[in-house]
Amino acid sequence: MCRFLAYRGDPIFLEELVAAPCHSLIHQSLHAVEAKTETNGDGFGIGWYGERPEPGLYRELRPAWSDENLRSICAQVRSHLFFAHVRAATGTATSRANCHPFAQGRFLFMHNGQVGGYAGIRRRIEAMIPDALYATRAGTTDSEAIFLAALANGLADEPVAAMACTLGAVKRHMQETGTDEPLRFTAALTDGEHLWAFRWACDAKPPTLYFRETRDALVVVSEPIDGKRDGWQEVPKGCTLVARRGRGLSLECLNEAMARAA
Repeated sequence: MCRFLAYRGDPIFLEELVAAPCHSLIHQSLHAVEAKTETNGDGFGIGWYGERPEPGLYRELRPAWSDENLRSICAQVRSHLFFAHVRAATGTATSRANCHPFAQGRFLFMHNGQVGGYAGIRRRIEAMIPDALYATRAGTTDSEAIFLAALANGLADEPVAAMACTLGAVKRHMQETGTDEPLRFTAALTDGEHLWAFRWACDAKPPTLYFRETRDALVVVSEPIDGKRDGWQEVPKGCTLVARRGRGLSLECLNEAMARAA
């Protein structure tokens, strides 16, 4: 399983979360404690928003702990909204194109989890992506395919409903092909202003997801970056954390949204 973090708030240097804390994301790339694997060394990526509506991206194959360019960029880049991700591959190639986060227009997306039996349903999931979006598919991961399929299902207008519709379709494909492996989906999405963090699994065992809100910022993480549980809240299983600009945080039930989409 992968590890990730998302930040929205007053502009800060990326290093304050990605590199500086005692259990920073870079530290988690080698010493994760709440994942199936301690090491997440199959590449990394950061995506951030600056002066333009579209995010910047830096993704690399090298492990996060050994890339001096990552530390240098994080020490210089300041942003009000950014994503960072360290990857532990689950069956697809280790390549730059397969590193998270994925960008499409103004959107950023990253995922931690798995699609059970993906090799057997990959063509079915990719068939959910219209030609115009499929032409932008650069990698081979299940994560990118779900992101593009969700965009086709109205992600730009109703993110929770679009993701529920997409996950429901993926689950049906898994059932039709008889796979007994789980679909686990912990993910983060932003359009540069608002942020959504999803935590769901068909076996009720989704990867971990926490958040901490202060007066100035919201941080969403796979596991606490300070090595402590104090001050962090767990996103409930089957829920989406919604952080809209100008509004307080809210939780939406992804299970209910999937039931409506069925």
